[in-house]
Amino acid sequence: MSSSTTGRTVRRRTLRLAAAALTAAAGLTLTACSGSDAAGTKAAGHTNMGTVAAESSGAGSSAGAQGSVAQADSAAMVDAKAGAAGKQSGSTHAATVKTASPVRTQILADGSKAEIYELGAQHYRAKIVSRGSVLATMETKGHDAGLDANDMFVVLTLDGQVHSWMGGGHQGPGTFKLAGGWTAKVTKVGELRYRAQILGNGGAVYGTLETNQQDAGLDANGVSIVLSAGGVISAHL
Repeated sequence: MSSSTTGRTVRRRTLRLAAAALTAAAGLTLTACSGSDAAGTKAAGHTNMGTVAAESSGAGSSAGAQGSVAQADSAAMVDAKAGAAGKQSGSTHAATVKTASPVRTQILADGSKAEIYELGAQHYRAKIVSRGSVLATMETKGHDAGLDANDMFVVLTLDGQVHSWMGGGHQGPGTFKLAGGWTAKVTKVGELRYRAQILGNGGAVYGTLETNQQDAGLDANGVSIVLSAGGVISAHL
């Protein structure tokens, strides 16, 4: 082989080595760039996930707060209902206590006792008690009440006052002069049913009593009047 041939062979090998070195360098540069891009992508992805996690955490906190408010509102409603129920229960209890014992007692004309109970506005009940036994009960319901108890007459008024006296009865039907200057016109209108018109000056009707199988009573300007279911009328000043 001549020296010129040997020289050309050496130059070809040098060129191949240089080309291979350039290719390797280019590959290293591309790999480095790809690695940077991947790292950047991974970092961006990590940041996005962190943002999502934070947003999810914030939404969870908001839902938790709303849940707490809802629970607080529910608890407040339960407490309010319980308070209202307690209040209502307390009112019922107070009413029971109010009527459980008499507001006062009063000795009557024959020695028996009246126990007076307040049931409400202008609503009273009187129990006639003798030797521990209840002999009769009277109650006002929008009007006075009266009782003929074996010739003892009792009136219970709308304001809870009790008036009693003995005797002085007139058997109806008929027209009778009463205490206090009143006149009573008694008529029979049915079985155990009588009506008494209370007349004033000039025969004007100032009030009416009517029995319907039970006695009736009236306070006429300070005069107590009782009409029994049997037609007996009596008055006391």
